[in-house]
Amino acid sequence: MLFSSLSDYSQSVIPADRMAKVLEFLGRDDLADIECGRHDIDGDAIYANVMEFETVPAAEKPFEAHRRYADVHFVISGVERLATAPVRELEPLGEFNRKDDFGLYVNAPREAWVELHEGDLVVTPPCDAHKPGCCAEAGPAKLKKVCVKVLVD
Repeated sequence: MLFSSLSDYSQSVIPADRMAKVLEFLGRDDLADIECGRHDIDGDAIYANVMEFETVPAAEKPFEAHRRYADVHFVISGVERLATAPVRELEPLGEFNRKDDFGLYVNAPREAWVELHEGDLVVTPPCDAHKPGCCAEAGPAKLKKVCVKVLVD
């Protein structure tokens, strides 16, 4: 799935060689058994954060965004709702942390939602803020996912 405006499209594409490495990692036979934490794929250029947590109602979360990395969100087990919104349309919630490439945002005038199930992925480039880890209609539930960080700057 690629959702972008024409003006942001050039920032929305991950180079093919890097995306191939991401897909190779996500296609591992042992992904369901992989331990939580950081897993290097190509040093700081591409790495995976594996996590398990309980999803929460969307109202409990702000948007987040990055400037140097695109995120590839992949569900190993469970269901995750994730929103995206153009970061340029949001209000910052505090200062952007350049060291950690992380900022929080609020007040999205428009947002798009996707519901991810086991085996689904969505890419959020730096031009898109995102709100991951939200619960489906059934309510909070356990989720195991991988967020692959891909350097795009």
